[in-house]
Amino acid sequence: MLFLGVDELIKNALSEDIGTGDITTVSCIKEDAVSRGAFRAKEFGVVCGMDILTRVFALIDSDVVVKPLKKDGDAVERGDVIAEISGPSRSILSGERVALNLVQRLSGIATRTYEAVQQVKGTKAVIADTRKTTPGLRVLEKYAVKTGGGSNHRFNLSDGVLIKDNHIRAAGGIKNAVEAVRKNAPHTLKIEVETETMDEIREALEAKADIIMLDNMTVAQMAEAVKYIAGRALVEASGNMGERDLRSVAETGVDIISIGALTHTVKAMDISLKFLD
Repeated sequence: MLFLGVDELIKNALSEDIGTGDITTVSCIKEDAVSRGAFRAKEFGVVCGMDILTRVFALIDSDVVVKPLKKDGDAVERGDVIAEISGPSRSILSGERVALNLVQRLSGIATRTYEAVQQVKGTKAVIADTRKTTPGLRVLEKYAVKTGGGSNHRFNLSDGVLIKDNHIRAAGGIKNAVEAVRKNAPHTLKIEVETETMDEIREALEAKADIIMLDNMTVAQMAEAVKYIAGRALVEASGNMGERDLRSVAETGVDIISIGALTHTVKAMDISLKFLD
């Protein structure tokens, strides 16, 4: 898993972390020192970012050898070794923090997504992310969501039409907004409309929206909305879903549950690197 622009992202992260030089390492570690170490999970989680881990050290020093023992999507327990590393000590130490920061965050997202997917298992609801991602890391974070078993919402503003509350106000209503989109946007894009009330749902259906988002509704309101929509559009539940009982939401019959918390407030998975000699 390496995407266009990942090398530049890693190089920027290394430059940010190392600055003009790793003073501690250069001062106390001999230039010819060689070390061997292990990346170990310190809690349960779903691993993500193994290619990134390898690439960080490849960009620092080609003499560093990383041997992944787990692949993206693997579930690990506390104490499991996910990768081994060997090579020049200075190079390993200088890349350690960037490698861990990236793999810990991506694994945390994959784990959080996996947990959400398990909560709705057996229903038709799909767990999806949002655009609430870390600037510059979107492609990696959305990959982590997929690794955890979730689905991706829009990658960017050109990837789909989502008419939200401020669009509706500025356009003068749902009908006006949808009609304007149909005149200007490519016909290949689906049109989604955010709604907060049954009146807005009716207006969105009359405008023939492809997807209707139910924003910050109660479980009872969502169940009523799904029954009313009756398959005439896909139904997405949204609004602080990271704090909700996802099973109850899924059982209303919604097709999609989008959760910003998968990426914007995720806890990094606890992973450490320890030298063995």
